[in-house]
Amino acid sequence: MKLFTNLILLACIGFFASCQTNKGGQTSCLRVLPDTTTVLDNPLSGWVAYGSENMPDDFWEQNDHIAVPAKDTTVRISDYAKIFYVRVHWSTMNPAEGVYFWNTDCKLRRVVQGALDRGMRLAFRVIVDSRDRAREATPAYVFDAGASYYTNRGLRSPYPDDPVFQAKYEAFLDAFAKQYNDPEQVEFIDGYGLGKWGEGHTMIYRDEKNREAVFNWIIDLYVKHFTRVPLFINYHRWIGADKDWVNDKVYNPESERLLDSACEKGFSLRHDAFGMREYYGSWERAFVKKWIMKRPVILEGGWIVGKHNFKLDPSGYQTAYDVREGEFEDGREAHVNMMDFRVGDETRSWFRDAYPLVERFIAEGGYRLCPDSLVLPSNIKSGEDFTIAHRWINLGWGYCPTNIPQWQDKYKVAFALLDKDTDEVVALYSDEQARPCDWIKGTPTSYVFSGKAGEVKPGKYEWAIGIVDTTRENAIGLRLAAQGNFTASGWLKLQEVTVQN
Repeated sequence: MKLFTNLILLACIGFFASCQTNKGGQTSCLRVLPDTTTVLDNPLSGWVAYGSENMPDDFWEQNDHIAVPAKDTTVRISDYAKIFYVRVHWSTMNPAEGVYFWNTDCKLRRVVQGALDRGMRLAFRVIVDSRDRAREATPAYVFDAGASYYTNRGLRSPYPDDPVFQAKYEAFLDAFAKQYNDPEQVEFIDGYGLGKWGEGHTMIYRDEKNREAVFNWIIDLYVKHFTRVPLFINYHRWIGADKDWVNDKVYNPESERLLDSACEKGFSLRHDAFGMREYYGSWERAFVKKWIMKRPVILEGGWIVGKHNFKLDPSGYQTAYDVREGEFEDGREAHVNMMDFRVGDETRSWFRDAYPLVERFIAEGGYRLCPDSLVLPSNIKSGEDFTIAHRWINLGWGYCPTNIPQWQDKYKVAFALLDKDTDEVVALYSDEQARPCDWIKGTPTSYVFSGKAGEVKPGKYEWAIGIVDTTRENAIGLRLAAQGNFTASGWLKLQEVTVQN
């Protein structure tokens, strides 16, 4: 009988066109319409805004009033980007031994607080190499302690295989993680940060034979300290090696193996040259392909339309819109979860030159999860079993990475009985078999869940559905891309249910 019931429920999910709500019976079929327009504040999905330690004093004022000619209005950046990503010198974060920016009244702290005040979460890359920087990226106390270094334009950079540098960096990272290994505040960490621009390439060692040892040291260090916040690494063809570029046919043969080892330890992937068809070329496309839907991917565009001559790109870009479209299409191929506005005129360019693509990424990019079909009991008995069938779709091309080590499957599909007057959760039931990381665009996934009503007081309640965070007392953790009546706390109301003795 149980098997027969399950088959009937699954068949009902497949034929909603002919299924009518049965208010007088024991079950009801329900169809939920998807939402493709709302900006969902979900982790590791959506738009990212950039900041730095050198931002103008009116940065937030500018970004609270961004012109959108297509809509003849202005918008706040924080209405679109829920993440504020800061690339920052180690020397700014930790100017003296035992002194950290979060404990001082400095500009970086005020910039970060501006993001938090707007409901944004943070992301960081710590830079230690001074090449192409205006000042030294590593604190002077590290060199004073005896760390060996090389110079460029008179600025010192530590050798990454120097033991004094490593010891000081380990002490800094321990303090940094104690402050920011917190998913309530921090979205992700770029867990490498060595080399030119902190991208992990163009490395200079005391001994080049130490490349792999240094790679493993810094990967393991970040994995050890950032246990609750996702970690990312740039999938660069010269990762940890001595070059940044030769041509799109030449790469270091060890790069793939080293990057694979980082992913296997829990790192996810980003690249910093999407849309640059030579720098983001055949090697990068082939590498990321095997990790799609296994690790989330973050996009950073490569061309800076106000500074670079993007018409040199082999794709034949002629306008700023062409550049943005190139980034968008490369991102779609890689199934990226996040795209970047970056900073200054790059941000304004997206809203001025390519606003339709901003809206398209909201609708199509990242992950957008919807319980589009359900079969629910209209009546249940206190203390007895009940069955719910539910089907999920992912409207986005991205990956909902609930299984990455830092999240540890903490996000669970849950059904709730809500008090009809207060919307408070009276009873909650989690379906352990329904894993959001399994939901891929174009492949609806169906489940049959059996639960026990428990000792619920007889009366009328409201069925609701949500994806909860088990580390936050089962508060809603992921927002649904669904139309309907949501409670203030994020539960999607479904229908009335009667609990009987």
